Amino acid sequence: MVASGLFEVWIGAFFTLAIFSFLYKDNPFYKFAEHIFAGLSAGYYIGLIWKSVIIQQLWIPITNKGEWSLIIPGLLGMLMFARFFRKFSYISRISLAFVMGNTAGIFLVSQLHGLVLPQTQSTMLSLTGDGFVETLFALIVVIGVVSTLIYFYFSKEHTGVLGVTAKVGIWFIMISFGAHFGFTVMGRISLLIGRVYFLYNDWILGTLAMFD
Repeated sequence: MVASGLFEVWIGAFFTLAIFSFLYKDNPFYKFAEHIFAGLSAGYYIGLIWKSVIIQQLWIPITNKGEWSLIIPGLLGMLMFARFFRKFSYISRISLAFVMGNTAGIFLVSQLHGLVLPQTQSTMLSLTGDGFVETLFALIVVIGVVSTLIYFYFSKEHTGVLGVTAKVGIWFIMISFGAHFGFTVMGRISLLIGRVYFLYNDWILGTLAMFD
C-alpha cells in the first residue's frame, strides 16, 4: 500500500513538473501532460453526462416511472448527432434552435431576477447606510454604476457632461478590471503554492522517508 501510494505521488509529481516545464519553453513533456489532461477531462465528462443525464434523467424515468414525455427531449438530443453526417446535418438545427431559444429565455429571466434587479435594489438601498463613511462609500458605488452605464451608452456622442461622465466610468471600469486581475493572480499563486507544497512535502519528503 505504501509503494502504491508513493507511485501515485510520483505520477502526480511528474505531471506537475511536466506542466511547469512550459515556463522554460514548449516541449514534448508539456505536450504529453496536456494531451493526457485533455483526454482524461473529455472521458470524465462523457462518463458524467452518460450517468447523470442519460441514465438518471432520461432512461430511468422512462423505464421505471413511465415518464414517456421525456422521449421528446431524448429524440432532440439524438438529432444533435446528425451533424456527423453531412447529408443530414441540417436536421441538427432543430435541436440547436430549441436549446438556444430555451437557454436564452431561462438565462434572461434568471439573470434579471437573480442579478440585475437585486444589484439595482442593493445599490439604491445602500444610500441609507448608517454614518458618513458608509453613505460616502454608497454614493461612490452609485456614481460608479451610473457612469459605467453611461460609458456604454452609444446612442449619443460622448461630449460635454456625457463625455466627462463616461470618462469617470472608464476609471471605474479600469479599477474593477484591476481588482479582478489581482484576485485572479492571487488565486493562481495559491494554486502554485499548493503544487509546490505537494512536490516538497509529499514527493521529496515522502520519498526520503520511505528509503530512510
